Amino acid sequence: MSGRLFATDALLPQGWSRDVLLGWDDAGTLTQIEAGVARPAGIEVAAGPVIPGMPNLHSHAFQRAFAGLTEHRGAQQDSFWSWRTLMYRFAARLAPGHMEAIATWLYAEMLEAGYTSVCEFQYVHHDADGRPYADDARMSLALLRAAQRTGIGLTLLPVLYQTSGFGGLPPGEGQRRFIRSTESMLRLLETLRPACDAQGARLGLAPHSLRAVPPDALRDALAGLEALDAKAPIHIHIAEQTREVDDCLAWSGQRPVAWLLDHAPVDARWCLVHATHMDAAEYQAAARSGAVAGLCPTTEANLGDGIFDFTAWRSHGGAWGVGSDSHACVNAAEELMLLEYGQRLATRQRNVGADDVHRQVATALTLAAVQGGAQAAGRAVGGLEAGQQADFVVLDAAHVALQGLDAADMLSAHVFASHRSSAIDGVWVGGRQRVAAGRHAMHADAAAAFVAARSQLLQD
Repeated sequence: MSGRLFATDALLPQGWSRDVLLGWDDAGTLTQIEAGVARPAGIEVAAGPVIPGMPNLHSHAFQRAFAGLTEHRGAQQDSFWSWRTLMYRFAARLAPGHMEAIATWLYAEMLEAGYTSVCEFQYVHHDADGRPYADDARMSLALLRAAQRTGIGLTLLPVLYQTSGFGGLPPGEGQRRFIRSTESMLRLLETLRPACDAQGARLGLAPHSLRAVPPDALRDALAGLEALDAKAPIHIHIAEQTREVDDCLAWSGQRPVAWLLDHAPVDARWCLVHATHMDAAEYQAAARSGAVAGLCPTTEANLGDGIFDFTAWRSHGGAWGVGSDSHACVNAAEELMLLEYGQRLATRQRNVGADDVHRQVATALTLAAVQGGAQAAGRAVGGLEAGQQADFVVLDAAHVALQGLDAADMLSAHVFASHRSSAIDGVWVGGRQRVAAGRHAMHADAAAAFVAARSQLLQD
């Protein structure tokens, strides 16, 4: 499956380059990035600017099936916590076949929307009654199959979930499908490792949150993971809601991020998902730890979480990436757009995401999000350079929003002025084309299976 592609314009890690020849080997690894060269005879020419594929660093695949179904007032004042109750009811009905159908469609959607890999934060482990399946890995294997069928890169993050609140509160009825002992989680990781290795997926661990994993369990799980794979990625929900911060203070006397940094070996393997509500000291210390901030702007807006202080994080050199989380929106460019717009609303300024090197907001955000997403994924998907996987997106230069513009302005139009996914022509993962003329090969069949699964889940 080795190949080559010529791009009139390509977004390399250092910025935009002209007349770029991309080459990759049979393993789908980029081996050749030459700029300023003449097009070799017989080499395919990209239909528009080539940009690096975006890693999606946070996904709960099954939640795609009830996106849009919670947009009605069910309480005097709805919040994340009332949304969570509805999510639990939906998760209670989910079967492995539903999971695979939903994830297959979702992953095809992601590819069509510019994501080339995904970090799957998987916490629906058991049968509806809370008992383990005969094959304890059944739900996770459904996600692995969905990724393999669609061709998206995968970092699988089985979730450790034990309590319903700080101080070891017992889990609620709606959480029974999520609960695992630490020993059970480590056995699951050992079971899943060969399956992940067989398809090039990365295996990591996700302690759900500080409210769901007591300190002793967190310590023991991290020690077990270290023995299994000392470089494995670690993701955790943290400081998403102000109530979580208040509860953590009441329990420990510390804010969540401060407590985590003091009690766990947080470093570049870690992804702090959301991390929305930090004080100045936490922003500085967390950024300097090397951890990635996992920002999910469309979900954070949908759930009313609040706005991350992007300027403070970047002032300390913090790495960051984007994810689609609950999949209220599935679009890499739209996450970047809403990240920028949220900062504009918070600061009453424009072009907040630009930096000293890249004055175009879309260029700066894309390059940073790709780097941070690759770090969080624990995979070599960090952009268009030799040694990285050949994951890239070709924009459609003939799209009405892009026509007649230079490459940097085309990317800006893609993020801020198009229907976003409509301006994507092709998507390659590991050197294999997965999306052509804006469509995944499985689009129709995967969509039909998704609709059937959702209809079945909603029958009652």
